[in-house]
Amino acid sequence: MTIRTATEEDWPQIWPFLSRIIEAGETYAYRTDLTTEEARDGWLMRPPARTVVLEEEGRVLGSATMGPNRPGRGSHVGTASFMVDEAVRGRGIGRRLGEHVVQWHRDEGYRGIQFNAVVETNLPAVHLWQSLGFEIVGTVPGAFCSRAHGYVGLHVMYLALGS
Repeated sequence: MTIRTATEEDWPQIWPFLSRIIEAGETYAYRTDLTTEEARDGWLMRPPARTVVLEEEGRVLGSATMGPNRPGRGSHVGTASFMVDEAVRGRGIGRRLGEHVVQWHRDEGYRGIQFNAVVETNLPAVHLWQSLGFEIVGTVPGAFCSRAHGYVGLHVMYLALGS
């Protein structure tokens, strides 16, 4: 498995699993009627941000975006988003992407990473981020409308990277 910078040519492999994840309505607050062009423009980040794919034998299994959480005076804290093809979940792809994102932020000199909206019922993600050192610093009650669970909280999670 290889992690590399995503290109426009990767989009036809990213879009199918990204759209299924959005449509499922359990982990991301994106509109369910996003067009492929809107989603591509929002997912494929430009510097200083970055989008990567994790691939195996030419097949994209997952993708992550990373970069500053806020512009200007908040740009020393990063953020990230992750999507893993449901067909390959349980193979450590999310962990590999998460470790890559943490290291990238360290290498780029960020002081921390803030995840703004981790759905509290997305237990695999919550446990993964906690195992990588992230803490839940707050939960916004009822901020996400899950298809399966109704209104649930969104965790804000944070990992300090140093000074």
